[in-house]
Amino acid sequence: MGQIILKQKRKRRLESGHPWIYRNEIEEVRGEPEPGAMVMVKNHQGHELAVGLWHPTSQIAVRIISYDASERVDRHWLKRKVVQAWSYRKRFLSNTDACRVVYGEADGIPGLIVDKYSSVAVIQITSLAMDIRRDWIAPVLQDVLGVTAIYERSDAPTRLLEGLEPIEQCLFGDCPAEVEIQENGIYYHVDIKDGQKTGHFFDQRENRAAIAPVVRFGAKEKPRPDQRFREEQADIIQATSVQSTRIGAQVLDCFSHTGAFALNAIRYGAQQVTLVDSSERAMEQAQKNAARNGFSDRCEFVVGNAFDLLREYERDRRQFDVVILDPPAFAKNRDAVESALRGYKEINLRGLKLVREGGFLVTASCSSHVAPEEWREVIVEAALDARKVLRLVEYRSAAKDHPQLVGMAENDYLKFAIFEVRPR
Repeated sequence: MGQIILKQKRKRRLESGHPWIYRNEIEEVRGEPEPGAMVMVKNHQGHELAVGLWHPTSQIAVRIISYDASERVDRHWLKRKVVQAWSYRKRFLSNTDACRVVYGEADGIPGLIVDKYSSVAVIQITSLAMDIRRDWIAPVLQDVLGVTAIYERSDAPTRLLEGLEPIEQCLFGDCPAEVEIQENGIYYHVDIKDGQKTGHFFDQRENRAAIAPVVRFGAKEKPRPDQRFREEQADIIQATSVQSTRIGAQVLDCFSHTGAFALNAIRYGAQQVTLVDSSERAMEQAQKNAARNGFSDRCEFVVGNAFDLLREYERDRRQFDVVILDPPAFAKNRDAVESALRGYKEINLRGLKLVREGGFLVTASCSSHVAPEEWREVIVEAALDARKVLRLVEYRSAAKDHPQLVGMAENDYLKFAIFEVRPR
């Protein structure tokens, strides 16, 4: 096994739980490890720290797999890791029929993502080490998850940094173009071949459910104490809200993608939701999902640029009880952070101006390069400029099937908050 000797003057990120060794942290490489091979990582004094997978030309030179020097990477290792990841999901999720089963480094399998959509698994490989071990993956997933089809969506731009070309293929079984799943009591048609990422964003599952208390009533309504939201009432709300004398919230859902937040809002009692997205394809999928759940009559579908439409709605003096902002990542790299922060301030400023007094702003960021404190600061600045006072209802991160590896800031990518909005 090759040996990687780390520099004496380096940040102790590895000891704090970060699973990556960058090239500029390495003092010496002993032996001639092949790309993707296991290597032993030692400090400058020769003490064994961890074992990982080697990539000589990537900025991430070593991806740690274990702090146990006796660990060996083979098919048994992969199966054991997948079993552990699957057991974790079954412990914390009520519905494991549709979830993220493997989340790369956070599950000790660097460079591998596995999402389960009923009997179909969609995988994404982002590292050279896992790419050369692709043949191990399908048999393990068949054995552990019992899936009947496995589709590979290895089209992430990060593959290029590993010297890998994009790959999309059916690895096993008869891979359908679309799969139906259920999440939070809502049905979705998931496009696994042409949808974004692997087809569906599981990381916002619990955050979508968290909007229930703010959408059940409009800003001007005054719920009685016995009308507090309870999750078990959701199906009753869905069945009776159209006939009920209760009005329910009017909601604006920007960057709506295929309608997940909007459909959750309706399920939990919203009267009407305006969905805005720049993608015609995503909007068509959102319309399809709304129809599948019987929600079409309470949806307004708008294809357009959210920044432009927010300004237009402000000019038209439109107001909503709840404004939801769930944009794509504005910062793809560290150089884009400054412009990303300007973008986050702009959409939150415009969104705040559309919220009725006593209404709510539901806002998120999935830019890993934007720190949580930076994101929260621009929301404070947006509230200042909009002459609004915010009261934090809830701050959250990614769902439980996206566990956060403490010591790895990159895992803390999703920021989600609900604010009550009042005038100043």
